[in-house]
Amino acid sequence: MFTKTIDLRVEGSQEYASMDVYILDRYDVIAMQERPLVIVCPGGGYEYTSPREGEMIALQFAAKGYHAAVVHYSCAPSVFPTANYELGKAFIYLRKQAAKWHIDPDKIVPIGFSAGGHMVASYCMFWKKEYMAAALDCDSEELRPNGMMLGYPVITSGEYAHRGSIQNLLGEKCEDEEMLHLVSLEYQVNEDVPRTFLWGTYEDRSVPVQNSLYLLNALVAKGIPVEYHLYEKGEHGLSLGNKTTSHDGVNQIVPSMQSWIDRALDWMDRIGSTS
Repeated sequence: MFTKTIDLRVEGSQEYASMDVYILDRYDVIAMQERPLVIVCPGGGYEYTSPREGEMIALQFAAKGYHAAVVHYSCAPSVFPTANYELGKAFIYLRKQAAKWHIDPDKIVPIGFSAGGHMVASYCMFWKKEYMAAALDCDSEELRPNGMMLGYPVITSGEYAHRGSIQNLLGEKCEDEEMLHLVSLEYQVNEDVPRTFLWGTYEDRSVPVQNSLYLLNALVAKGIPVEYHLYEKGEHGLSLGNKTTSHDGVNQIVPSMQSWIDRALDWMDRIGSTS
């Protein structure tokens, strides 16, 4: 495996804005020559990017034969859409390296958790906007996500919002009604949003399940293919739900929801197929 850290800073970024890549070696005796790549975007309330939702997630995908990357996007005091620009820069970089690193350029998919889920979802809704290509000096197709995976995502700025995430995302504009509507993503689903994998837990009290349900309904209304898994048990921020990602080795271990990663892998295997 080849690893490298890539600078993702743009105007308005924090110093740490970067991407860690995990590129599997190519072997002639293995039939798969070009591999899909998953871009992991951790949560953290737009205050920080949680290590519990970063490398451990990336390595799960790497163990199943996918290239992976972890984006440490800019959080407060950086504001929207800085993190979207950084994720866009990651897509551009990875596609430029696709031939060298044996990445399938048509199978690059971001996965985001909590506030990272909001960041990924907003990117997947706004990637084709003219301001994105203009800011990154690229063609819009270089920014195209080939799917969207979200775990217990922040979606709404309305009744069921995770207020801290929205405040950190918007900074001084957190009371601006136009901006609040813009980042309330149930209203922003459009025909350019890719097929989606979504999961969460009923018991989540930090980011209520209504966030995912709002998004689910909006995706269905727009005819965007979606797979949704709602687990009954588990608090917010479970990550893998096992001892490798538990904050204390005791809590956040919920066997009944650990299957999400296998379901996500199955969903990824169907990228580009009709089955």
